[in-house]
Amino acid sequence: MSGPGRATGQPDRTASAGVRSRVGRVLLIRHAEAGERKEWRGNDRDRPLTEAGRAQAERLADRLEGQPLERILTSGYIRCLETMAPIATRRDLTARAVGWLEEGADPAEALTALLAGGSVAACSHGDVVSGILFELADRGVALGSSPRMQKGSTWVLEVSEGRVSSARYLPPA
Repeated sequence: MSGPGRATGQPDRTASAGVRSRVGRVLLIRHAEAGERKEWRGNDRDRPLTEAGRAQAERLADRLEGQPLERILTSGYIRCLETMAPIATRRDLTARAVGWLEEGADPAEALTALLAGGSVAACSHGDVVSGILFELADRGVALGSSPRMQKGSTWVLEVSEGRVSSARYLPPA
């Protein structure tokens, strides 16, 4: 079932759908609070946001209100879909689940796909976000003396000619 705030079927494992302008902005988001993995009894893919995480997702949507946005991409894990739902609903966009943003995905592949261009919000997990930050640092992008990636935080990546020209951290709202 597709619609605002919902994924479109199974995760798309291709790098990117279509080529867009090689200029844009990537909002790289780590999912909001979802509780402790060790306390969750079901499949970890199904672990939802906590009440605090749902409130954090709403505040994130408020904070990103003025950011240009053409697409919403997300891991297919419930906590990522729920993090992006308020943004998708407010923008009347559909959050599309992609395999290259899921836990354990290759950060270099994810970064390449995100740099295809346009203005995109992408929600992923700590391992993928940190891996992307390492990739950016290796490419000479200034991330500050101690890059952070708290749950519910965002890295604003300015993209020009398919490369990140600057990166700015927004702590959780």
